Parts: sequence; C-alpha cells; structure tokens
Amino acid sequence: MWALRRAENTHGRVTRAKIVVGIDGSSGSIAALKEAARMAEATGSWLDVVACWNVPTSMAVPYALGTVEFEKGARQLLQDTVTNTFGMQLPENMSTTLVQGQPRQKLIEMSDGSDMLVVGRRGYGGFTGLLLGSVSQACVAHAHCPVLVVNAGKEFDGSGHDH
Repeated sequence: MWALRRAENTHGRVTRAKIVVGIDGSSGSIAALKEAARMAEATGSWLDVVACWNVPTSMAVPYALGTVEFEKGARQLLQDTVTNTFGMQLPENMSTTLVQGQPRQKLIEMSDGSDMLVVGRRGYGGFTGLLLGSVSQACVAHAHCPVLVVNAGKEFDGSGHDH
C-alpha cells in the first residue's frame, strides 16, 4: 500500500505531500490528471499539473524565432486540459506549471522533492514504442520518487476497445 509521507519543516509544522502530474493533452495524460487529482483529494496532497514545451529541433534557430508561439500553445493546452477536466471550479489544492524543455528530463527533475509522479501512457508498444521512446518509461527508470503510470483504457480511446 502506497502512503504519502508528511514532512516537518524547521518550524515543526507538517507540510503537505506533493503529487506532480505531467500532461500533454493526450487521453493518457487526461486519465493521469484525473487519477492524480483523486489521489491528491484523498490524501490531502498538493497537486502540481505540469506541461512542457520546447521548440522542435528541426525548427531551432540561433535566436529561436517563433519561440513565443510554442510557449503560447503549450500554455493554452495546459489551461484547456485543466478546465476541460475540472470545469471552471478548479481544485483548491492544485497549481499549474509550464516549463520549457523535454518532458522526460523536466518531469524527472520535478520528481525530486515530490512524493509521487503521475504520468499517462500513450500505449505505443513493441517496435513503435522503442522507436519513439517513452516518457513514462524514462520516469519509471529515473524519477526521484514513486511513479504511477496510468493507462487511458476504454474510457478515453473513444472506440470502446482496449488497445
């Protein structure tokens, strides 16, 4: 059974446990967000919803022309995902964070000092999964805290079939 630790700060006060969830707008990340929110509510933990953005390597130029557009798109995706998931009444124990960088690296960095990292699984298996790499696999292998990988399953794929 997994349990969140409660840390005491230097003043002897108990601080809230922290759950970080990575989102990218996919059905897997929405399932992860819902599960992370459920866990945070049940345990009284703080929930930090994280979206990462980066300029694709093929478009990178010395002065990063268009960088603002990539950041703006990621910020909108973060806001839309949270609003579509929770409605206008957002959980009081939640914050959102937008970071520039590769999701694997940034989520692993953000796991340091967190009590749980939650990520979704896109479901790429076999050879395709090996070619694309996997944020969830990297997080499981390198995170500084326990990692929960949530599979979207039937509820989110729209087809009624498990993939």
